Amino acid sequence: MRILAVAAGPLLAAAAVGAFTLNDKSGYANCRSEPTTNSTVVRQYKTGDQFDIECQVSGQRVFDYAIWDKTEDNCYLTDYYVDTGAAGGTYVTKNCLYDGPNPGPVVDDYRYKGLCDQVDPWNYYICQCVSFVAQRINERQRIYFTNTYKGNRWGDAGTWVAAARNSTGVKVNHVPKPGCIAQHWRSKLGHVAWVHSVNHRRKTVTIEQYNVIPYTYSTETVPWDAFDYYIHLDCDN
Repeated sequence: MRILAVAAGPLLAAAAVGAFTLNDKSGYANCRSEPTTNSTVVRQYKTGDQFDIECQVSGQRVFDYAIWDKTEDNCYLTDYYVDTGAAGGTYVTKNCLYDGPNPGPVVDDYRYKGLCDQVDPWNYYICQCVSFVAQRINERQRIYFTNTYKGNRWGDAGTWVAAARNSTGVKVNHVPKPGCIAQHWRSKLGHVAWVHSVNHRRKTVTIEQYNVIPYTYSTETVPWDAFDYYIHLDCDN
């Protein structure tokens, strides 16, 4: 069943004026207190209303869109209803939760603790390594990464290298850099982790990961060759 982001709510407020426009996929859309369709309606925008987007964040999937836009009214609209001038599923401004340099701090900021085995906004099972890395890619790199990134089925961690090699603009090699994805096949379904830092003299990487300890965040510093490959989604950096 598809989840609609529009519903009965308060009277339509006066149009804001800004750089982005509510499209004509519906007559109006609810702007909510959180990036979910069951959170409180703060206000409504109608087709043609213009507003500014302060930042963007991943949230509940609506019609295959997991990006939500935080407007100048301090509420969230699903990006499905917003004309951003970019292709669907593309970030156009900073992330609401993180706006620092890639790869960011070493911290357990995984947002789905306590919801293990449900499905996250990127079509992965929550508390698995792939879900944690998908969050990192979205929030740290501001790349709209999902289980079908660039039209390929990424699936379990063990199939990420094959999907990466079939994806235009994605590089796979044996050389890590901060903000890339480390991958190995030592477990049944494979494993992926987020590379935080690289020590070139010692040939080690410090990685962040989920589910090596079941359903738990952890970090390690290991030799480069502890992982089989490194996946670089943004080859321009």
